[in-house]
Amino acid sequence: MKLLIITSLKEYLPDITTLLRQAQIEIFSTSKTTGIRPSGESDLLEDWFGSHSGEFDSIFLFSFTADDTAAKAISLVEAYNKKNDTGFPVKAFILSVEKSSQ
Repeated sequence: MKLLIITSLKEYLPDITTLLRQAQIEIFSTSKTTGIRPSGESDLLEDWFGSHSGEFDSIFLFSFTADDTAAKAISLVEAYNKKNDTGFPVKAFILSVEKSSQ
């Protein structure tokens, strides 16, 4: 089992929902957050919020899923970012789940 985490600007939620469904991930959670990037800062987690400074309405999406569906979601996010060069890339991460209460 893997924990898939995706971060992006809030307005990309419909696109990310579509990507998750394409990866056959139907169940996920979202959490609103505000991304803050002070101007003049360099290498802030490798440009976490793109190349712009300020505050941004952002979201986190979480899903516990199988290895193959998590990998498919990462591939779809990478393709999405290549196609949509907005300056605010969608970020995706896969974390291993060592133990659960299932």
